Amino acid sequence: MTGRDDLQARDIQALLDKQAITEQIHRYCRAVDRLDIPLGHSVWHEDATAEYGGGYHSGRGRDVIDRICADHRKLLRHSHQIANILIELRGDTAGSESYVTATLQGLRGETPFQITTCSRYVDRWSRRDGHWALDHRMAIRDFDEMRDIGGLSADPLSRRDANDPSYAVLRAQS
Repeated sequence: MTGRDDLQARDIQALLDKQAITEQIHRYCRAVDRLDIPLGHSVWHEDATAEYGGGYHSGRGRDVIDRICADHRKLLRHSHQIANILIELRGDTAGSESYVTATLQGLRGETPFQITTCSRYVDRWSRRDGHWALDHRMAIRDFDEMRDIGGLSADPLSRRDANDPSYAVLRAQS
């Protein structure tokens, strides 16, 4: 193999590693939106830690999935969107920053409300046994908004569990 071939192989591996980390970030959002705790746990290494600001959670990474899903069960619906993913690789470790917008809807008495948060995930990753997962996440809420809204509607096909239509098409990948 020539030096150029080595460089191309390293570039290809870097793209594959960044894609694997990006898919883990997306899996996290899918896990909390579908209330899929096992999927959420798979994003974290067993010994991973998390700091979610404002006193929400500081401790084991997998425990934050349990708490978020329990809190989301009290809501009617929620959607997490990821953007601006930057990843810096360092061999079998990596750092990333991702912007997240979460929109959550619920009822306060009879009044529907919506919360929109704009946050960032500042993550440390490692590849262990060929698997990229989180070592540590710092969730930083940049700003949020809560407001009363008009009537609530959603497509009846939209589910917050394994009966969501997406599970049928992703089953082979999950």
